[in-house]
Amino acid sequence: MSFDPDRHHRRSLRLRGYDYSQPGAYFVTMVAQSRECLFAGDVEGQIVINEAGRRVERWWEEIHRKFPFVELDEYVVMPNHFHGILFIGATAEPVGADLRVRPSPQGTHIGPPLPQIVQWFKTMTTNEYIRGVKERGWPPFPGRLWQRNYYEHVIRDEGDLERIRQYIVDNPTRWALDEENPAVARP
Repeated sequence: MSFDPDRHHRRSLRLRGYDYSQPGAYFVTMVAQSRECLFAGDVEGQIVINEAGRRVERWWEEIHRKFPFVELDEYVVMPNHFHGILFIGATAEPVGADLRVRPSPQGTHIGPPLPQIVQWFKTMTTNEYIRGVKERGWPPFPGRLWQRNYYEHVIRDEGDLERIRQYIVDNPTRWALDEENPAVARP
């Protein structure tokens, strides 16, 4: 099949012109390629994280060591996706009602840009998963462990942060209705 720019273009999910290395709070979601359920299972309506899912958690928790100016907040490993909140910058403290700390002067950054953090996380978890396939018999994945892109949301205020935290906490109980669940019918 030849390339058709109207059908085969990839749109960036990033906010145009936004500096993702500036201090602030971010919500990210990464989905396994083909929505394969590799990280947890549904046992009698309960999400039970497997060894691969525990390794995903481990690498999420390592982000702060790799990137000292990043603080982690609420997160959850789901059967085929991951949700997490992170703060880039020296502090996770809100400035007034705004969670985005005052922007740094042009050309200076507090920490690594969000895409670099996500790429590191995806690389480390992919390498770990490949070792698990080879050494522990984990199910192989189709081509790539993670989908090419990821969802991100700039958390703008305390209310937004609390809604997203609650969404993450509640996510396992809503798995039967989750659009990422392969068992849920899609239009």
